[in-house]
Amino acid sequence: MPTTPEQALQRGELTLIGRIRSASNATFLCEAKLDDQVQHCVYKPVRGEAPLWDFPDGTLAGRERCSYLISSALGWNIVPYTIIRDGPAGPGMVQRWVDQPTDDRADSAHSATGGDASEERPDLIDLLPSGRIPAGYLPVLQAYDYAGAAVTLVHADDDRLRRIAVFDLLINNADRKGGHVLTGTDGQLYGVDHGVSLHVEDKLRTVLWGWAGKPLDDGTLAAVSRLGDELRGGFGAELSAHITVREVAALQARVVALLRNPVMPTPDRRRPIPWPAF
Repeated sequence: MPTTPEQALQRGELTLIGRIRSASNATFLCEAKLDDQVQHCVYKPVRGEAPLWDFPDGTLAGRERCSYLISSALGWNIVPYTIIRDGPAGPGMVQRWVDQPTDDRADSAHSATGGDASEERPDLIDLLPSGRIPAGYLPVLQAYDYAGAAVTLVHADDDRLRRIAVFDLLINNADRKGGHVLTGTDGQLYGVDHGVSLHVEDKLRTVLWGWAGKPLDDGTLAAVSRLGDELRGGFGAELSAHITVREVAALQARVVALLRNPVMPTPDRRRPIPWPAF
């Protein structure tokens, strides 16, 4: 049988291609090669993690792995395939690289509309001039840009984004920036960078507040209920290899609370949006 991309990530030889310098911790683009299968991936060695006073237990890599496992248990596949394995700089997180569309946005907009690039749709998460929010977008925050002009942080009223918002609530994601949502060439939306998640205290910080106060649909609740069933089985023990027993219990509590009150929360006053937002 041919080698799968997952097998290449698990057992393939990792070769560093370059460092992703925009990341706050040591993050590398790598190539995993096994037999005839070559898979690009992100590698974050544990030894390159900066200590965080409010996340003293375990590793950020372990929290990334848990986020992938939770995404899979929900059946949503938001997080790209993620494992913990040895690499050129020691043990760390290895995550499948998300291939994104490479077509030039301006050319595509021009050919599709017959006009100039200013007619193109905003990104799924974007900053727009205040008062110029198109249909299908939800406002999140009023602000001023570096030139002093009034702008509004918005995101699309998109079911794929809404699912990510629910996922962030469950894993207690403290850092959902706009740049952490990627559109794959397969048309799926992926969430990345979940190292600061699954804390016992409420630390939800996200740019996806557009559905605050809105009820959850039955399909979403069914998936959350299945996650609760998994946690009552052996899944909690699997997560406990990377996070504390208290953090697993806090995840269970968030599942129960959401099923009892199936409404998206509203932001509080304790910095509910990560900064910078992108």
